[in-house]
Amino acid sequence: MKHRLVLLLFCTVCMLALTACHGSRGLDAFVIPETFDTSREYEITFWAKNDTNMTQTEIYQQAIDGFEALYPNVHVNLRLYTNYGVIYNDVITNLATGTAPNVCITYPDHIATYLSGVNTVVPLDALMAHEKYGLGGSEVRFDAPTQAEIIPKYLAEGVIGDAQYALPYMRSSEACYINKTYVEALGYDIPDILTWDYIWEVSEAAVKKNADGIYEVNGQDVMIPFIYKSTDNMMIQYLAQAGAGYSTADGEILLFNDETERFLYEISSHVETGAFSTFKISSYPANFLNAGQCIFAIDSTAGATWMGSDAPLVDIAEEKIVRFETVVRPIPQLDPENPVMISQGPSVCVFNKADPQEVLASWLFTQYLLTNEVQIAYAQTEGYVPVTQKALDDPDYIDYMSRAGEDNDLYYDIKIAASRLALDYTENTFVTAVYNGSASLRDAAGQMIENTAKATRRKQAVDDAFMDKLQTDITALYRLNEARGSAMETKDLGPLPVGAKALLGAVGAVWVLILLYLAQNTIRTRLRADAKNAKK
Repeated sequence: MKHRLVLLLFCTVCMLALTACHGSRGLDAFVIPETFDTSREYEITFWAKNDTNMTQTEIYQQAIDGFEALYPNVHVNLRLYTNYGVIYNDVITNLATGTAPNVCITYPDHIATYLSGVNTVVPLDALMAHEKYGLGGSEVRFDAPTQAEIIPKYLAEGVIGDAQYALPYMRSSEACYINKTYVEALGYDIPDILTWDYIWEVSEAAVKKNADGIYEVNGQDVMIPFIYKSTDNMMIQYLAQAGAGYSTADGEILLFNDETERFLYEISSHVETGAFSTFKISSYPANFLNAGQCIFAIDSTAGATWMGSDAPLVDIAEEKIVRFETVVRPIPQLDPENPVMISQGPSVCVFNKADPQEVLASWLFTQYLLTNEVQIAYAQTEGYVPVTQKALDDPDYIDYMSRAGEDNDLYYDIKIAASRLALDYTENTFVTAVYNGSASLRDAAGQMIENTAKATRRKQAVDDAFMDKLQTDITALYRLNEARGSAMETKDLGPLPVGAKALLGAVGAVWVLILLYLAQNTIRTRLRADAKNAKK
């Protein structure tokens, strides 16, 4: 009887453990429902990024209101973040607890990490092609773009592995915002395509001071001729222009090469003279540009509303703004005949849930973000460009782009010039390989520049020994020596849940009881045998 009780207890716990193991595999793969059940109420969450541009917040809310008017049984809750890094960290945290959002504006690099779990992000290929609920589907209640109407280059950026995991939401590139007044005062003309040699030469000319320590070009005691906002983009784009390695599609790291080292030495030499700095060291390029303390400010085309004497968005006091003529050019190039620049901008992904109907509601809302109304309205807020040809061909967008300079708000000329640049150079753009760990490599690329610049400012020797240590430090900081691979691989998402730990503990306890019982039974058997032998 005791044997049976122990075995029954052991089997019960094992069954529970197996059930727990099944649950730990994550959600089942999403299957598209045959129809969307409009008799039910759905509440979905939408995480998006916004800085201080209240117009963008209003556009998000207008999109939600428009969608809910068409689908009154779906309620969308908006949660705004100040930057994509915070969104990324919060998604990782919430994935572990099963509370990730339904729809999220993010980047493919980040999505690749989200895919470390099992069935966390919904592959969109089948949804996009669905006859009823796909892009431009027969049952969609709004004028959604078809797949053919999404710019192919932008759509391809959301492919991770062999599946489409993101739709583009907006696109931008980087631009160089130039104080033309100061460049001409230094005796230079501005070419249509800047080169690195040109930008370094003009920057070095701009650090010349008078005897009293005041800079000649601006008559101030502060001048940082060249400031780069995103040093990760700076490094990645330079390596692409040079045809040097950065990363393979399989996650092989090629960042540490001779071209990288040569570029870092050059950067160090211009930091040493005061001709170059970064956002992380000095602050926003726009603030220095608008105060007449910078000549070349490189930032996203989406940052155009902050650039120039008449910028509608500024972060410095009005009395500090200096009047100058602003022009917009592509980022500096190694080969001006073949310009190369990065494509960037937010994408949208849909997270898997236990209820397929909830996922379908989320997908319909995601489609709504690609309608002309939303695309054009959002593109008008900053130097973003719509991601569909449908929106680009819309008379309202064509009219908007034709009215540059009519005012310093909606038709701010620098903003429209930045948008035009992004459109004109679409075919010259590239994206980096996306895989689990690509976000870390991107951070590492920028940190190499940051560390080099900081060491130079601290008067540390930037030599071969420094470069060797830099590679070691960066590799350790971003764990670049760990195995990299496809985003489709299942990785460890952290410690086991409490329930799983308890079950494992129970299994261990049962084994202890079984062993104790067997030991006790063995002892009793031996004692009985000894007693019998003693009687004999």
